[in-house]
Amino acid sequence: MSGLTSLVSRTVVLPERNIDTDQIIPARFLTTTERRGLGQYAFSDWRRLPDGTPDPAFPFNQAGNAGARILVAGRNFGCGSSREHAPWALLDLGLRAVISSQIADIFRSNSLKNGLLPIVLEQAVVDDLLARPGIELAIDVAAGTVTLPGGAAVAFELDAFARTCLLEGVDQFGYLLRQADAISAFEAARRHLTYLQPEPATHAC
Repeated sequence: MSGLTSLVSRTVVLPERNIDTDQIIPARFLTTTERRGLGQYAFSDWRRLPDGTPDPAFPFNQAGNAGARILVAGRNFGCGSSREHAPWALLDLGLRAVISSQIADIFRSNSLKNGLLPIVLEQAVVDDLLARPGIELAIDVAAGTVTLPGGAAVAFELDAFARTCLLEGVDQFGYLLRQADAISAFEAARRHLTYLQPEPATHAC
């Protein structure tokens, strides 16, 4: 996955609350493990009218939102069943960050493993962002801040390991592989110490 150190982008807004993973990517599209191309199915049931044509009112169908990389959503985003296809679809749609006042834990974990940044901000801040779709935000991953159009920087929480993986562009497995030399050195030193340990004393009966 590609690293994420900073991001400057306009926002696209979905004000609905409780957007679950089946709305992000319906279950009928989970028959593949290929990530590329899943973006076309993101929010599929919302993006199309009953006759199958694109709904011009849906934000991701509007030309003005093309290229937006930050989604601002209503409270409790990503709830419902666990499916890694949800962040895959959002990433393939072009997004790199999701901002909400509450993000479901499993979706948050799956997102961080795949390079999608979930950001939780205070409800008042999110309400302001929802009311102003299309504004430009600047996200600094290392500093853990979102800078608003007026220049105010709002902090968000991100644990140190997740931050490192995002900055370096690696998942958990990739991070471990990068430590291969250190792990080998530790194991070699451990084997050496074990070899030097004296045999336990034996006592005659």
